[in-house]
Amino acid sequence: MREAQLDPSVSPLAAFGAQLRRSRKAAGLTQAELGARTALSDSQVSNLERGTRSPTLDWVVAADRALGTDGTLELTYWSLSGGGSLLEGFPEYVAQEAKAVELRQFELGVVPGLFQTRAYAETLAAADVRRGAITTDDAEARVSYLLTRQQRLEGKNVPFVHAVLDESCIRRLVGGAAVMREQLDRLVELSERPRTIIQVAPFSLGERRSLALPVVLLTMPDRGMLGYTESQERGFLTRESETVTAWARDYDRLQVGASSDVASVDMIRAARKDLRS
Repeated sequence: MREAQLDPSVSPLAAFGAQLRRSRKAAGLTQAELGARTALSDSQVSNLERGTRSPTLDWVVAADRALGTDGTLELTYWSLSGGGSLLEGFPEYVAQEAKAVELRQFELGVVPGLFQTRAYAETLAAADVRRGAITTDDAEARVSYLLTRQQRLEGKNVPFVHAVLDESCIRRLVGGAAVMREQLDRLVELSERPRTIIQVAPFSLGERRSLALPVVLLTMPDRGMLGYTESQERGFLTRESETVTAWARDYDRLQVGASSDVASVDMIRAARKDLRS
């Protein structure tokens, strides 16, 4: 029997179903075989793929395990259930981030999500709740989504990550001294990993800082590059080669002007020491 054609643009459930089908086929499993491994019937798996049934988190975790997808389905699940708390365009970026072999990132003001501790992330989400921007449930979903994204740094196919942080990221107090000390310790720990480089762009760089907005450059398995940035209203993912090339050129300038990785760790440790004063 021919499988129904899927249109992921119809709804978030349809997008999840399309991702599930792609992952199942890549693993070489039939619907019945996946169902047997995750305690569902083949018809229930079919309903999930067609977007007519909502998955549970427990089932999604089991499916990721059965398909060897390193949390990709769980990321899609959280974008589905927590979509109201996420910036428009961000779930599309995360879907590409999950496949990238290299990430180069510049961030302003806050520590990048992939590097945030739970307490730091919860503090930022709680601030949005107090402003009335999101609900408490949205905040919990956002943090869960973030922690799921971070699994990419712990799996067997860890991408190479090069992050340049504006000095404001390590100097801006978020959640009080204890939360910030833990966060700075996390940055030091990450910087010691073989596939992670962290540099700090000091305030003294001034007008020579070549990027004015956060930017992420993704290198995909086929060596193609995508670029992502954000405004206050939405995220913007682009494949347009001229734009991505210009961003990459500005990133290279920024990287050269930033403190070295060794000096940057010293800056992070100094910022942590200042919190004890």
